Amino acid sequence: MTFEFPIRVDASLLVGVALLIAACSRPGSTAGSSALKPIDQAALQTMVDTTAKGLLIPGAVVLLRTPQGEFTVTHGTTLLGAISPPRADTHFRIASNTKTMTAAVIVLLAQEGKLSLDDPVWKYVPGVPDGDKITITELLKMRSGLYSYDDDPEFWAILDRDPTKVWSPAEVLAIAFKHPPYFPPGTDFHYSNANYALLGLIAEKIDGKPLASCFQDRLFGPLGLKDTLLPAITSNTLPDPYSHGYLYGGCSFSNLVDKPYPPDLQAAARAGTLKPDDCTGQNPSYASAAGGVISTANDLATWIQALVGGKVLNADYQRQWLDSVQLEDPSKPDGLQYGYGITQLRWGANTVYFHGGEMPGFNSFMGYDPASKMTLVVWTNLTVSLDGKVTANALMLKVLDQIYVVSPLPPSPSPIN
Repeated sequence: MTFEFPIRVDASLLVGVALLIAACSRPGSTAGSSALKPIDQAALQTMVDTTAKGLLIPGAVVLLRTPQGEFTVTHGTTLLGAISPPRADTHFRIASNTKTMTAAVIVLLAQEGKLSLDDPVWKYVPGVPDGDKITITELLKMRSGLYSYDDDPEFWAILDRDPTKVWSPAEVLAIAFKHPPYFPPGTDFHYSNANYALLGLIAEKIDGKPLASCFQDRLFGPLGLKDTLLPAITSNTLPDPYSHGYLYGGCSFSNLVDKPYPPDLQAAARAGTLKPDDCTGQNPSYASAAGGVISTANDLATWIQALVGGKVLNADYQRQWLDSVQLEDPSKPDGLQYGYGITQLRWGANTVYFHGGEMPGFNSFMGYDPASKMTLVVWTNLTVSLDGKVTANALMLKVLDQIYVVSPLPPSPSPIN
């Protein structure tokens, strides 16, 4: 699922990307500066190792594809206490990267004339607050105003008490619908997992099959994503080979909210006397269409490149998908834009379409720059570092800084003489 800015639990990773936004308009970010530097795999390895060790990340994978070739950098282990290096084919929970897949299925259904993106939600799912006014487009773009069930402390409390609980979409939506909307439909942006829970139900109703089959038949099968699946809601396991997922201070969602860990916990972890908790067995059924998919770095790289590169939708709907992005905050014209299950980031002449995912134990990023033909996937098996950094974001920012001629990071302050 997802919280963002501060962390949208299991969500889309914009924590830390604020640094990118701040740099978008700085001097030196000029047109024509989209070229990539020569890729130095040894330098990438050194950076990943140094960063991961500093953040106490047990294991990480960085997969980079450019016209210069494919570069895979790994660090650490998939299981604490064992020598089990992560690989590009290691399975992990991709969390809110799933939203790109749910959105793609919905847009494919529109492409086939089986629904209109302007349809009201009530046409497919009864009982939704303002369901006669909220359109499918507004669900896709996080502009419905519907409350996100993972903003409710009751949801956290239930999950903390029973991490293996099997959740149905109806149960999480019931939590969301108890709360008033954030705003009238279409008037603002708020990242809400309720939107994608509803989109999953709509896809199932129209396609007449479970969402896992919709994904497999429409996306995973045609693209050859053999290591990607939406597991049954009763499953809390991952296929081999897989990574365990870790979080300090327990596997509570409250540990993903933007707040520092207590000083005593930080000190014990840095001293090596406190290890992170293993959150691998948490049942992710609360996420489902919003964040339930399991995949690998290899498959995610293929997926995001195909989606952004026009291999999933036809030309007309691809243009609609690309044009769907809209500023999350109109007061920040150089800020992030969210569309049909995708985020657009721009700095200088560079544009990257991306998504990310956070949930207890796992953090990830996937993005594609169509101009430079750059594909980047990063995943880690520690969601948040002791100092509150979202770990895959921290690595992603440093990779982009290292490979682009114009860095998305703010320049270092000049030394004071």
